[in-house]
Amino acid sequence: MPFSGKRLLLGVSGGIAAYKAAAVVRRLVTAGARVKVMMTASAREFVTPLTFAALSGEPVAIELFGPGAHPLEHVSLGQEVDAILIAPATANIIGKLAAGLGDDLLSTVMLAATRPVLLCPAMNDQMWANPVVQENLERLRQRGYRILDPASGSLACGAVGLGRLPEPDIIVEALAALVTPQDLAGRRLLITAGPTHEDLDPVRFLTNRSTGKMGFWVARVAGRRGAAVTLVSGPSALAAPVGVKLVPVRSARDMLAAVQERFTGSDALIMAAAVGDYRPQSLAERKLKRGPEQLEVRLTQNPDILKALSPLKTRQIVIGFAAETGSLVAEAKRKLTEKNLDLIVANEVNRPDAGFAVDTNEVTLVAREGAPVALPLMSKEEVADRILDWLVQALEARPGRQGHG
Repeated sequence: MPFSGKRLLLGVSGGIAAYKAAAVVRRLVTAGARVKVMMTASAREFVTPLTFAALSGEPVAIELFGPGAHPLEHVSLGQEVDAILIAPATANIIGKLAAGLGDDLLSTVMLAATRPVLLCPAMNDQMWANPVVQENLERLRQRGYRILDPASGSLACGAVGLGRLPEPDIIVEALAALVTPQDLAGRRLLITAGPTHEDLDPVRFLTNRSTGKMGFWVARVAGRRGAAVTLVSGPSALAAPVGVKLVPVRSARDMLAAVQERFTGSDALIMAAAVGDYRPQSLAERKLKRGPEQLEVRLTQNPDILKALSPLKTRQIVIGFAAETGSLVAEAKRKLTEKNLDLIVANEVNRPDAGFAVDTNEVTLVAREGAPVALPLMSKEEVADRILDWLVQALEARPGRQGHG
């Protein structure tokens, strides 16, 4: 997990969005991080230090001088952590950082900081559009700051536009990338997820129980580890992972076309989607009305996406999934050979704690070489990391497969 045992420093400056920083702290602490909070004087007008102290379990740093201030805290705070987050970052603190000013604890700490920084601006839309603010942000980017651009929406001043602090989950995911080794940087990954819908008439379709959770986690973790990720997903209620390009599709044939178009430009394909094997032979133009006691629907086979891609495979590593209800390893080995895969991730889907629509999974990794590796029951996030660990090793083992920069 990205935050387990990590030490993080959060700087909160004076904007109405300071209340969202409290939710960020809660999520980080729940994820296993130790969070130290610094607050400017303006920030304390919006949220009290007691709020952050209660959520983090740490005393809040608020003053450069005076009672309770450590004489060397302005040096140590930005050096004895794994990463620094400033959220919200007002135009004022952005200007101070760009100009190298240090007139309070937060700005002085940042002058001596040596750790990676994620800056989350939040302000009025006209302030955000101000050329000076944009020039200051560009200076900070050139100095290595990671900038998470604000979201668009209703602002506290009543305006509508860019300037909202992104939601806490988005901030946390952007910070996760900052503390995660970028072992997939320069790699282009194509990932599929979710079910397919095969229309029977204008209101009915054939589908399966997949929700897309496993594929979305693989995409999310791959992006966190530095990959450029394209996620081709069937219908799903899940939000697109931060930084991932989402390509929505509906049917198996839609998914095949989307994957074929992008396959040759990818370093790896991870086919986590639960693609329907069959579709109705014909599509009724109007809703089928209740009629005879029995209704016969003729089905025809959908294209096998992995088989269709096999002739196009050159340098790509291809990982498939096998959702089974028995003979797990035997079926996985058969599909591995039949579909020209490098790895297949097999799991039994007739268990209540694994498979579709749950947050955990128990899988077996079956590769071309070596014995199958059975993983214990774990979260789908952890399963995604284990699959990507295998992929990193496979990419490094293949000659001429360096990153693309």
